[in-house]
Amino acid sequence: MSVIERIQTEVESHPIVLFMKGTAQFPMCGFSSRAVQALKAAGATSLHTVNVLEDPEIRANLPRYSNWPTFPQLFIHGELIGGCDITLELYESGELARMISETQSQ
Repeated sequence: MSVIERIQTEVESHPIVLFMKGTAQFPMCGFSSRAVQALKAAGATSLHTVNVLEDPEIRANLPRYSNWPTFPQLFIHGELIGGCDITLELYESGELARMISETQSQ
C-alpha cells in the first residue's frame, strides 16, 4: 500500500482525524495542542489522531495529499477542514461543535 493510500485509509476510516505533531495526550507543538483543545471543547469524543513525527512518509506526503502545507491538519468525514487557525475560528463561531455533533450522531 502506498503512503497516499495509507493516508486516504486513515481519513476514510474515522469520522474525525487530526494529523498532528504528537498525540492528543501529549502534543509536541503548540498548534497541535490548541487544535486538540478546541476539538475536545467542541465535544469531540471520537477523535482519531495520527502522529506525523512517528511516520516520516506521512509527514512528507500529507501536504501533497491534502494540498495543505502545515500541521496539524483536521479532516471531518474525509474532507480537509484546515489547520489550527481554521479549527480555532470554527470553534469560536460554534461551527466546529455543530460539525462534530453531526459527525458523532451518525
